[in-house]
Amino acid sequence: MKKTVAILSSVFLLAACQDTTDATQESVVNEESGQTQVSTVESVESEAVSSEVQEDVAYEYEINPDLYTVVPIDDADTEVVLLTFDDAPQPPNSYTLDIAQTVQDKGANAIFFVMGQFLEEPEAKEIIKTVYDMGFEIGNHSYSHPDLTTLTYEEQLAEITKTSDLVEEITGERPRFIRAPYGSYNSETEAIADGENMTIMNWTYGYDWVDGYMEEDAIADIMINAPELGSGGNLLMHDRQWTSAAISRIIDGLRDAGYEMVDPTLIASPEEA
Repeated sequence: MKKTVAILSSVFLLAACQDTTDATQESVVNEESGQTQVSTVESVESEAVSSEVQEDVAYEYEINPDLYTVVPIDDADTEVVLLTFDDAPQPPNSYTLDIAQTVQDKGANAIFFVMGQFLEEPEAKEIIKTVYDMGFEIGNHSYSHPDLTTLTYEEQLAEITKTSDLVEEITGERPRFIRAPYGSYNSETEAIADGENMTIMNWTYGYDWVDGYMEEDAIADIMINAPELGSGGNLLMHDRQWTSAAISRIIDGLRDAGYEMVDPTLIASPEEA
């Protein structure tokens, strides 16, 4: 199956988000006195340390830098797939909250990759803050969705850091993952991602922008029956009405096929380095 993913992922890497143009990839925590007080302080400190330890995440997966699949680090479950949604929250009629609510209701998880220019509006900021507070990972999808390989280093840096700044302003946390528009990036993008402690994440397959699949039944069917589906699949979808309508069926179908949705918090990134 990995051979299939390797061959076919290249077809889909450069086709996504084709609302504009195609591009090629260059291969990113009872006060009392005396002894009782001392005991209370020690207890509080102990609880604080315990809470801190509980918040630390033991990463179980990493992203294959060549295939963009989710790979177990040790003996984690191999039969997983990752749900990702780009272009969130896309105006004027965003389905990001609907998608997030359905995914949460199904007991699954996902990454929402946001475009910075959408986060300039108060409503969009509220949407992303809500999605983040629901427990979803927020990823960086650039500011204005350009082909990064056509930009200078300084222009790429601005596209990426401006979006990370906005996400941090809204959520208090900078993105750990970046998805280059069109899947197109170069060594300068990689250098910026390294400097920003982010992992570059493209995808293995996606269809909801392709003619013939921009409809509920069609996208539900292909996402669970795609020839590219396999262990560690990185599934690309978007803030679209038909995707929102189909996502419950997609999750059910993936589970019926033997796959569970991986929790993005378990995927390694270099932010702790």
